[in-house]
Amino acid sequence: MVRSVHDKPTEAVPRAQETGTSDSELDEADKHLAALGYQPVFKRSFSMWSCFSFALSISGLFGTITTTFSYPLYAGGAASAVWCWLIAGAGALCLALSIAEIASAYPTSGGMYFTLKYLAPPKYTPVIAWFVGWLNLIGQICGSASSAYGAAQMLLAAVSIGSDFTYYPTQGHVIGVMAALSVLHGAVNTLSTAWLHRMASSYAVFHIAVLIAAWITLLVMQKEKHTGEYVFTHVEPQSGWEPAGFSFLFGFLSVAWTMTDYDAAAHIAEEVKDPARIVPKAIALALTFTYVVGWVFTIILVICMGDPAEILASPIGQPVVQIFYNVMGKGASIFFAICAFIIMNFVCITALQAGSRTLWSFARDEMIPGSSIWNKIWKRTDTPVLSVWFYVFLCVAINLIGLGSYITIAAIFNLCAIALDWSYCIPIICKLVFGRFERGPWHLGKASPFLNAWAICWTSFVSVIFLFPTFRPVEPNNMNYAVVILAFVMILATAYWYIHGRTYYVGPRVTAQLHNDGIVPVDRESDREDPEKSPAGLPAQAA
Repeated sequence: MVRSVHDKPTEAVPRAQETGTSDSELDEADKHLAALGYQPVFKRSFSMWSCFSFALSISGLFGTITTTFSYPLYAGGAASAVWCWLIAGAGALCLALSIAEIASAYPTSGGMYFTLKYLAPPKYTPVIAWFVGWLNLIGQICGSASSAYGAAQMLLAAVSIGSDFTYYPTQGHVIGVMAALSVLHGAVNTLSTAWLHRMASSYAVFHIAVLIAAWITLLVMQKEKHTGEYVFTHVEPQSGWEPAGFSFLFGFLSVAWTMTDYDAAAHIAEEVKDPARIVPKAIALALTFTYVVGWVFTIILVICMGDPAEILASPIGQPVVQIFYNVMGKGASIFFAICAFIIMNFVCITALQAGSRTLWSFARDEMIPGSSIWNKIWKRTDTPVLSVWFYVFLCVAINLIGLGSYITIAAIFNLCAIALDWSYCIPIICKLVFGRFERGPWHLGKASPFLNAWAICWTSFVSVIFLFPTFRPVEPNNMNYAVVILAFVMILATAYWYIHGRTYYVGPRVTAQLHNDGIVPVDRESDREDPEKSPAGLPAQAA
């Protein structure tokens, strides 16, 4: 049985009765949510540890670096891998901290999209929120799709090694495995939030253990290590771009794809205990960990990689797995390839959870076609099952571009970083320009405007880089199709806005308000009448 978020009683519903718990801390979280205008429909199962683990799982550090290590090597060799991580990671961390600060003030499943109701002037909120929502949705779909593709690559690389290289994966094989894995991830996401909480809680321990094991094994078993001079200064571009300094910049893609989807934890805020504090802390800690540990892992890989031309020419198409094989042999390389596969599946499951919650929250606000279908909650698990499976379908569909060639799939990786980062930067720009932001219990203090500004500048710079083809000469099979997909989505969103959206869409909408410690459903037209104030007639931080 499914129920819509708009299927609501006609009188105030005490929070304990609505969600089936009497915990006072959760009462405050749901009161805050009601003051922001939404009726609680999820159970709050995520703790600080599971939320941190969830935020960390989005980066999938071991798996994502393993998947994307070829990009900096093609761009500029050893120095590109090391320095691009240090430079791009700093910019990404500024963006993550800026998002954490805003998420603390407005903790809802709508993430950064929802915050525009408070950050932008009411006059401009609908049109800004519309395009931010579409950017965020396509970015999350691309992130989930590319993660599933990376997981399929890891599995097939292990199979190839196990066959003693008598089997080599084709693009069709990768896409087929990706589709099957996406269905599996969708099935997991039909489970209740309590099950997802248990899975998230175990992830961080497993991930950190695999990282440490890989580091030690590589450093001990590799007898012919590169020197420090080679690691930090050797530039050897193989992209065809000149000068070498410009080619070097394409190495940012690996970092941007690993350190992205920063607000994923914000999209499960309605399932987190004390989200105004826990969600921003989880984002900040997880991304700081990813930045520091990711740089260390990259340096270790460069020290132990041997000849970069050899690993880039690997028939299994996975340079890091080839490094494992060259250094450790068959058994250990299969083990770490499978570990990367498992980690990438964690990434896919959590990314799909965040993405389906995004789709569901947009349907709740009637922003996407078929909203009355996608906003339904399955009573048995209290999860948006229809949104989950629609999201799975979109992920599989967009990955079909990979049938063209391995290089064309880079468009999905590129678009993930561009679309998501701009869906974050636009609310940050509104925060700085319009001065309407009221900070939550977790904030950046006096450093806030400087970190916000650098995040915007950095995103502007790398977005231009990511729209260039990564190889020259440019041919149909190595074209960067990110610009094509992005243009198509934006044209579609713009057309839908002028044809239908502007006639009814008013931005993030409300479903409830707080009244005498109870949650009262409200008329959906109330947004139109007084958009200047919060649904309960209170400022955003009243709760």
